[in-house]
Order: sequence, then C-alpha cells, then structure tokens
Amino acid sequence: MEYFVSAVLTHPHFAIAAKVVLTSLFWIAGLFGVFKFDVIVQEMVDVKLPAPRLFAVATIACQLIGSALIITNFAGLGWLGAGALAVFTLLTIPYGHAFWQFEGPKRMHEFQIALEHITVVGGLAIAAILSVNS
Repeated sequence: MEYFVSAVLTHPHFAIAAKVVLTSLFWIAGLFGVFKFDVIVQEMVDVKLPAPRLFAVATIACQLIGSALIITNFAGLGWLGAGALAVFTLLTIPYGHAFWQFEGPKRMHEFQIALEHITVVGGLAIAAILSVNS
C-alpha cells in the first residue's frame, strides 16, 4: 500500500490534477466573469468598490492568470500566482464576508465562509512552496 501511495503522490499527472482542483474555485469564477461580466461588475458595485469595471477586470485577470501560473508553474512563477490568489482571497473577507457586521445565523454563515477562505490560503501557501521547490 505504501508503494502505491508513494507512486501516486510522486506521479507528475497527480501534481497537475491537484493544482487544477486547488485552483478550480478561481478559474471557474474567472471564466464565469468573462461570460457574465456585468454580474461581476454588479458585485463590485454591491461592495462599494470604486471603479467597479476596473476591479471586475482585475478580479477576473487575477483569477485566471493566477490559476494558470499555479497549474503550469510557467517560468517558475507558480509562487506568484499562489501569492496573488492568496491576497485576493484574504481581501474578499472584509469586502464580501464581513461576518462581524451581521447577527445570528448570517454571522455564522459568513464566518464559516471566512474560515474556508483562510483554509484555501493555506493550500495556496503549500502550492507556492511546492512551485519553488520543483
């Protein structure tokens, strides 16, 4: 069993699959934004960001380029993609999931989303470490 697990974990296709899964949240959201740009602009308006169209473009670019850099580690820049997505993910907490502004079940729901975001940042940190060491 140990041999099988080791063989799977060290296979290059497994690493690519893991990076695709890790970034799926971002590239799916980025592709959605490309095809439903007005929805993303409205999200920026809803959280009161200035220049909502510019922030929508920046969000989509961060999601797609960051994901691509992690998956491909192009020019050894997987760490940059992971870092950009980590910063983006952390910034969504105060702007999109400010749990401290709510009461009752809504507060708990937003808090759980914030914790999930922090967990994703942990996965992105591991991806950054692995991109530097590969």
